[in-house]
This record gives sequence, structure tokens and C-alpha cells, in this order.
Amino acid sequence: MTHLGIDVGGTKVALRLRAASGEHTEAVFRWPGERTVEADLAALAAHTRALLGAGHETVEAVGVAMPATLDVRGRVATWPGRPFWRGVRLRDELAALLPGTRVDCADDGDLAALAEADAADCRSLVYLGVGTGIGGGIVLDGRLVPGTGRGSCEVGHVIVDRAGERCDCGRHGCVQAIASGPATLRRAARLRGAPVEFTELRDAFTAGRDWAVAALDESAAALAAAAVSLAELVHPERVVVGGGFAAGIPGQLTAVETHVSRLARPGTAVPGIHPARLGGLSSLHGALLLARSAPTAPTGHR
Repeated sequence: MTHLGIDVGGTKVALRLRAASGEHTEAVFRWPGERTVEADLAALAAHTRALLGAGHETVEAVGVAMPATLDVRGRVATWPGRPFWRGVRLRDELAALLPGTRVDCADDGDLAALAEADAADCRSLVYLGVGTGIGGGIVLDGRLVPGTGRGSCEVGHVIVDRAGERCDCGRHGCVQAIASGPATLRRAARLRGAPVEFTELRDAFTAGRDWAVAALDESAAALAAAAVSLAELVHPERVVVGGGFAAGIPGQLTAVETHVSRLARPGTAVPGIHPARLGGLSSLHGALLLARSAPTAPTGHR
């Protein structure tokens, strides 16, 4: 049986095809410069067909990791990163593209947590994914919490600073507003006094430049606060920090660990902080796991 996983992001989309033989094929593309639903869906369709090949290999099921709030019919209710997607019936679009294929959608952070738990053979885990936003999820006793039937685990909207920056959701102080990739780059630009690209931040942080260290340290502190708060509630075996932005900054995980140690409460053990075993591909692997599992109701998101 052939299954397809799709990880939809704010800037790019990754696809992973598992053929009946067990072989995997992957593809990645960036959204087109024309910011319209029509252009995005056309690009998604073209790259999906290209991955399946000239014969358009039959796919039994597709699992989709989404950074958007979906209603029970698979319609996009809100997506701050691409607001013009509101109202798109993603499940129907993919079903039309691949007739006869089961299409399941879930939150990208939840699916990343599930994939990391599977990769680590760990039944209790908290996952924080740092990218365009902050995704995340909780796995307890091998199951997602609160479970896809009740909505997604909104780790990115744990409030860590009531007087903090305004988040895309409209609140202030969400960990996403402080520690996401764009938030960190904005802070770095303010401290530097000039625009900062990701590679510049990475290289400056590695070189120990004050502005880069300060920008990333604030993000690490926010991530640590969220990790410790969640650990107080669910006592996971491990906390995993992943996502493309975090994975691309050597030493960032160590900074998170340092702040977690500072937040330790007397008489309690601080959670162990671990890098994502799947790197920036956690959500993609989770989407494929979803495709290979039983049908699942779609979930919401930040």
C-alpha cells in the first residue's frame, strides 16, 4: 500500500511518499511568490503529481500536517501565516486531486510530537517545534493529548510573558510571539540596528556576537519557561525541541537547557531537554504516520 505525508508550512511544503515496497521518496517546494489561494493550490497539485510520477501512482491515504485551524469538514477556519486561505476546503481539494484516496488532516505540532515519540520509543513526551511559528504537542501513554477529537495541543500559545510581544493570535506574551523564527529575527534586528537574515544570525551567534547571543537567549528563556510549565502538568519522560529554526542554530539547545536548570523548583527534577531525532522533518514523518493509521478527525491550530 502506498501512503503520502504532506507537511504544509507557512513558507514551504514537504512531501514524503511511502511506496508499497517500503521505499520512500521526498520532495520540498516553496510557495509561489504570488500570494493567492489559486497559485498555492496549483503548486501543491503540480508537485504532488510530480512526486507520484507520470503514472500517478495510486495512493491509499494522505496525511496532512497543517499549521492552520481546520473545522470538522477540513475547511481552513484561520491561518495567520496565510490569511487568504480562509475558507479553503483542503480535504476536498486533495480528494479531488487524488480520487479514491482517504485524506486525514491534523495539527503539525501534534503530528511532530507523535513522530518524535515513535522515533525515540518514548510513551510520554512534550515537543516544541521552532519554525515560522511554535508548534508542539504532548504524547502521554503513547497517545496525543488532548486527542484529535478535542482539538490540538496549542503549545505555541502558552503565555510566558504577560507584557510580551503581541502574537499573531491577538494575545500578548505567547511563547510563539517571543521564540518563533520570525520573532527572534525581529529582535536580533532591533539589537543589531539593521535587518538580519537567518544565516547572519546563526553565524553571529556561533561567533559570540552580543546582539545575536542576546536575541537567541531571550528565545531560549521563553522556550524553557514553556517546557518547565508543561512538565509541571504532565511529567513527561523527555522534552524535545525541534523545528527547522532551532535545528539550524548550533548551541541553541544548550541555551534552553541552561534556562530550564535556572527554573528548577526545589525538590523536583527538571525535564531532560533533547534534540528532535527527526530534525526539521518531525511533522512530515508524523503526517505519514497519520496516513498509515486509522481515519482521524481534523484538529485546530494556532
